[in-house]
Amino acid sequence: MNGTLILVELAGHVGLLLWGTHMVGTGVQRGFGVVLQRWLRRNPDSRIESFLTGLGVTTLLQSSTATGLLATSFTATGVIALAPALAVMLGANVGTALLTQLLSTNTALVGPPLVLVGVLAFRWAAAGRAKNVGRIGIGVGLMLMALAGLVHTVAPLENAPLLRPVIGALSGDPVLAVVIAALLTWACHSSIAIVLLIGSFEATHVVGPNGALALVLGANLGGALPALVNASNRMALRLPLGNLMVRATGVVLALPLLPEIAHALARMDPNTARLVVNFHLLFNTTLALVFLAPVGPLARLLTRWLPDPPLPADPGRPVHLDSAALDSATVALANASRETLRMADMIDVMLRDTLELTSRETLGRADAVAAAARSVDQLGEAIRRYLADVGDEQALDNQREGARAQDILSAVINLEHVADILANSFVEFSLRSLKRGKRLSAEESDIVAAMHAELIDSLRLALAVFLQAEPHDAKRLVASKANFRGFEAAAMTLSVRSLRTAAASNRLVESETAERVAEESGLLLRSVRDLRRIHSHLASFAYPVLHRPRVRADADETLPVRPAGVPTTAQKHTAA
Repeated sequence: MNGTLILVELAGHVGLLLWGTHMVGTGVQRGFGVVLQRWLRRNPDSRIESFLTGLGVTTLLQSSTATGLLATSFTATGVIALAPALAVMLGANVGTALLTQLLSTNTALVGPPLVLVGVLAFRWAAAGRAKNVGRIGIGVGLMLMALAGLVHTVAPLENAPLLRPVIGALSGDPVLAVVIAALLTWACHSSIAIVLLIGSFEATHVVGPNGALALVLGANLGGALPALVNASNRMALRLPLGNLMVRATGVVLALPLLPEIAHALARMDPNTARLVVNFHLLFNTTLALVFLAPVGPLARLLTRWLPDPPLPADPGRPVHLDSAALDSATVALANASRETLRMADMIDVMLRDTLELTSRETLGRADAVAAAARSVDQLGEAIRRYLADVGDEQALDNQREGARAQDILSAVINLEHVADILANSFVEFSLRSLKRGKRLSAEESDIVAAMHAELIDSLRLALAVFLQAEPHDAKRLVASKANFRGFEAAAMTLSVRSLRTAAASNRLVESETAERVAEESGLLLRSVRDLRRIHSHLASFAYPVLHRPRVRADADETLPVRPAGVPTTAQKHTAA
C-alpha cells in the first residue's frame, strides 16, 4: 500500500509539473503572443539569427514542443522558409536544455512566493499583459514546487524491491530506455518535465548513469513527435520530420558512446545530480553546432521528399486552415488571416473580370465571376467555422486575440458582400443590358473603368489596414470615399447632359426612344451605385482601426485594442 501511495503521489507531482509548464506557455502566448509571432515571422536569412530566435522564443514559452508547433504552422503556410525554420528548431532545442539547467537548481523555496505573487497579480489585474504575467508566475512556481516534491517522493523508490528489475532492464537495454522515454515525452508534450523527472531518478540513484543518459536521448527524440503527428499535410510535415531526423541522428551516434560520455561528464562536474541536465545541454548544443551549417541542403532534401501538393481543384477549399494549429490561438488566427487574403485575391480577379465584361462584352467572364462568388462564400463559411473552433479549443479571452478574431470575421463578411454585389447585381444587370443591345458610351466607360481602378487600389489598401492596422492607411482608405462621391456626381452630370442633348436634338419625340435613352442612362447610374457600395464595404476595414480606444502601457500589446462591437460598427458605416 505504501508503494501504491508513493506512485500516486509521484503521478500527482508529474501532473503538477505539466500543468505548471502549460500555464507558463499559455501566459506567454496570450501576453506576448504577437511579439513571438513577429519574431518567428521575420524569416531572417542568417542561420545564427534564426537560431537565436528559436532559443529566445523557447525560453519564453518554456517548451520546445510549443515552439515547434508554431514554427511548423508558419512554415506550412509559407510565412517562414524551411531552412531558417530548421535553424529555429535547433535554437529551440538548445533553449529547452538551458531551461532545464535553470529549473534543476535548488530553487524550491522560490516556488510558493511565486505562486502567491502570481495569484495576486492574476486576480488584481483587470486584463492584458499584467494578468498573463501573473499566470506565468503561477506556472513557474508550480513547476518549482512540483520538482521539489518529485525529489522528496522519488527518494524512497531507490529501495523498492519491485522497481529494481524494471530499472535494471532500462540500464541494461538503452534502446528500450530510449523508446520508453520517447513515448512518455510524446504523451506529456513536454521534454522539460521528462528530463527533470529523469534527473530526479538519477539524483536519488533509482536509475544508473548510463540508463539515465539513454532516457534523456529518448526524451529528446519524443520531443519531436507531437508536431510530426499533428502535421496535416506535406508542407506541415517537412519541419518536424527534419527536426526528428536531426535528433534521431544524434541518438544513433550517442547511444554506443554513453559510458564514455557519462565518465567524461562526471570528471567535468563531480556533482552527479547534474549529470542528466548537463548531458541534455551537451547533446542539443552539439547537434546545433553540427547541423546549423547544412540546414540549406537538408531543407532542399526535405522539399524533394515532400513536394508541394497540387492546388485543390476547387478554389473554395481552404488551404491554410490547419486544424493542428487550434491549440494556439495566435497561430490559428494567423491561418485564418491568410485564408482571408485568399478571399481578397478572388475579389481582385472578380473586379478585373467585371471590367472586361462591361468594356469588351466578354460574356464568358460572367460565368467566371459567378464561380468565384461561390468560392468566396465557401471560404467565408469555412473561416467562420474555423474561428468558432478556435474559441472551443482555446478561449479567446485575451483582448488582442478576441479583437483580431472579430476583425477577421468583419473582413470575411465584407468580402462576401462585395462578391454578392458583383455577381448578383452588377454582372446580372450588365448582362441583361448587353443582351438588349444597350452599352455604355465612351465617356461612361471611362467613368466605370476609373472606378474599377480605384476599387482595386482601395482593396489593396484595405488589406494593408487589415494586416498592419496602421491609422495612417486607415485614414487614406476612408478619405478615398470622396473620390467615389466625385465619380457619382460625374455620372449624374453625364446622365442629365445626355438626356438634355437628346431633347435638344428632338430625339425624344417618340416615347419608345425616350424610354430607351432613360434605360441607357440608368445602366451607368446603377453600375456606379454598385461600385460605390463595394467601396463602402472595403472602407469598413478602416473603422475598427480608427474608432478603437488606446490601451494603457500595461495592456496586452502596444497596439490599441479594437472595440467589441466591430461588425456592428462596420455595418453602420457601410450603410452610410
